[in-house]
Formats: sequence, C-alpha cells, structure tokens
Amino acid sequence: MKTVKVVAAIICHENRIFATQRGYGEFKDGWEFPGGKIEPGETPQEALVREIREELDTEIEVQELFETVEYDYPTFHLSMDCFFCTVKSGALVLKEHEAAKWLTEETLDSVDWLPADEGLVENIRSYLREERKFR
Repeated sequence: MKTVKVVAAIICHENRIFATQRGYGEFKDGWEFPGGKIEPGETPQEALVREIREELDTEIEVQELFETVEYDYPTFHLSMDCFFCTVKSGALVLKEHEAAKWLTEETLDSVDWLPADEGLVENIRSYLREERKFR
C-alpha cells in the first residue's frame, strides 16, 4: 500500500484550536487540521510553514511535534506529523477550504472530523484539559 507523508498544524490561540473544512477532493467537506504533503528536500516543519502560507495566507511558528498519526485509508496509508503552532502574522484567510472554526475542548466534537483526525482530537482534548489545570 502506498504511504502518503503529510504534516498538520494544530494552531492554538487562547486555549482554542483552529480547524478547517476541506473544499476539494475525495474527502471534501470533512474537517481537518490544515497542512499538506511534504515536498522532496523539505523538513516537516518547512513543509508546514509553506502549506499554511499557501492555504491560509498566514505565517506560523511551528512548535513541538505533538503526535504522528498512522492511519490506513482504503487506498493508501497516511503518516501525518502533527505539530502545535502559533500565528506569527496573517489573518487565516481561507484559500482552499470551505469553512473554518476555532474550537474549544468542549466544542471539538461539533464538526465531522476526517477519520485520521478523530483519534488526534481525543488526544488534543486531553492536552487542553491538562493545560487548563495549570492556569
């Protein structure tokens, strides 16, 4: 089975997480964390900065790797490095997505996540819960 290597940005601001709704392709209308494929010669962090600039017209700061999701779709295996990120500049302009939302721990389930993102959402919820304990 073919492996597709991608990166995803878990963009955080004031204990909220930015989610986008796909506007194209096989998984159109599903919700995901923005990002995309890693090009030859790029590090995952460089790919993420490029993808967010292209898709959302925004400059981000990539922080630590949160998790690598391994998920088998029917026709390919997805390997997705998910990094926490913050916005350095820009207004998160939707160029390729249909919609976007800032979600809290309580509203993470309010969108229809793509299958590979579902497990990640539970781990993010736990992370947000832990962060709140220390504030």
